[in-house]
Amino acid sequence: MKSLLARIPLFADLPDKELDQLVAALEIRDLKAGELLFREGDPGEHLYVVVKGQLQVLMGEGKPDELILNILREGEYLGEMSLIVPGGHRTASVRAETPSVLLSLSRTQFADLTTRYPALSASMLHVLSQRLDATNTATFRDLTEKNRQLQQAYDELKAAQAQLVEKERLERELQVAAEIQFSILPDALPYLAGYDFGARILPARQVGGDFYDIFPVVEHKMGVLIGDVSDKGVPSALFMARTHALIMAEADTGLIPGEVMRLVNGHITRLEKSTQFVTALYGLLDDRTSEFTYARAGHETPLLLTADGQVQRLPYGSGMSLGMWDTITIDERSIHLPPGSTLLLYTDGLTDCRNPQGEAFGIERIKSTLAGLAGLSAQRVCDHLLETLRDYQQAASQDDDVTLVAIHVM
Repeated sequence: MKSLLARIPLFADLPDKELDQLVAALEIRDLKAGELLFREGDPGEHLYVVVKGQLQVLMGEGKPDELILNILREGEYLGEMSLIVPGGHRTASVRAETPSVLLSLSRTQFADLTTRYPALSASMLHVLSQRLDATNTATFRDLTEKNRQLQQAYDELKAAQAQLVEKERLERELQVAAEIQFSILPDALPYLAGYDFGARILPARQVGGDFYDIFPVVEHKMGVLIGDVSDKGVPSALFMARTHALIMAEADTGLIPGEVMRLVNGHITRLEKSTQFVTALYGLLDDRTSEFTYARAGHETPLLLTADGQVQRLPYGSGMSLGMWDTITIDERSIHLPPGSTLLLYTDGLTDCRNPQGEAFGIERIKSTLAGLAGLSAQRVCDHLLETLRDYQQAASQDDDVTLVAIHVM
């Protein structure tokens, strides 16, 4: 113990006899790892010398923002402020980092020493000055780090806010795009004596690529249109709007469906620079003869439900999508719709829609469902098919738009 005290600058100048007396008078204090020697704010009455182990000098002990100011090791001492300022309180907490052994010097013992050896006071002030500098350095370093963390948090918050603003802007634009898209679709289906029409559309996203329309063309002729752009989102919606406008413009002249399709394909391939394409079916319904003459450009083949509940897929040949090649083959057909029958047009989202197990709804399920809907109105047929599809889907993700158009002969 004597040799340890002699190595401490505070006691280095004491005579051997005084050191012997000091060692004999000092109290030994043992601490376990994690044990507190004293807490910040406790009254201070003793100076401690570290004989063995390591001690942490800290502020905010046990709190989330706990700050370690210093680590004291063998030969160092602490608590000197309590000896200088009578009635003072501890300005920090001290906790054993490892099992430690300390020597304790009371205020009375220290006062007796400084009376006999005034140089001790100068040594004490020198050490206090060094510790103050060290504490200031540690505090500045900690404040600098906290300032860096705050700046980083501010920058991240600013970036997150910018992303949120951009997200809100995109959502508003998508909403406007969706409103524009649905404004293209008919607000109400037309009335035609002896017939009724039905339609439903279920986008896979906020903005889709499917479209349909039913509109008068020339006297006794009603145009029926359904289409499906090859992609989803805003680009497909723009492509859909262009295709719909081109078909409506050419159909308005009263041309036969096949010629309308060929002219529209020419416009698209001449104007369109992307890799998108669109499948479409456009037909003319003659209300006098119930003849439906149509042209199919790569689209799904229609299904016919007869009055007695029989379902057949209409004959079909090859038909190419619009926008893929300058010259395309169009599947052109004509069918007589008997009384009580329903003609169903649909996009491939209906057949491709999957349940949670990944099984597609498929054409056979469409036909079996449709077979039980004989005699219903065209709109009820569309509604029931969509309800059946949703039940089958069981909230599984929807990969493609679903669009239905039906013509029912009364």
